[in-house]
Amino acid sequence: MRVVIQRVSEANVKINSKLICSIREGLLVLLGIEKEDSVSDVNWLTNKISNLRIFSDNDGKMNSSIKEIDGEIIVVSQFTLHARTKKGNRPSYIKAASADHAIHLYEKFIYQLTRDSEKNVMGGKFGADMKVSLINNGPVTIIIDTKDKE
Repeated sequence: MRVVIQRVSEANVKINSKLICSIREGLLVLLGIEKEDSVSDVNWLTNKISNLRIFSDNDGKMNSSIKEIDGEIIVVSQFTLHARTKKGNRPSYIKAASADHAIHLYEKFIYQLTRDSEKNVMGGKFGADMKVSLINNGPVTIIIDTKDKE
């Protein structure tokens, strides 16, 4: 499981020009699910994201987590995070999970992140062609892969 986490001052998701969800301060999480991913990957990652200290504290230092601020979270499924570009110029997505496997873990991820973060967690629509807009605050962008546990 791989995520790109962006600290945002605002973000939204639209499908066919219709606003699906929007937030002010918080996190936009792009989530890529691999064939081998499991619920244990979900649990480890949602705990890590919930406690990641990337928001400014009262002294202006990045020392607060999403749990400690008045923020929200949007999670967007993005299988292209597992693109393989070693051969040729057309990315291969052979490591990405099938839709049946991925949607189950995507829904579990949103549920568990809501519990772990104690925040309102919204999602795009799995498999849809979405337009994602954001204002990255910082900019702060962090990549985490459960295979590396970094």
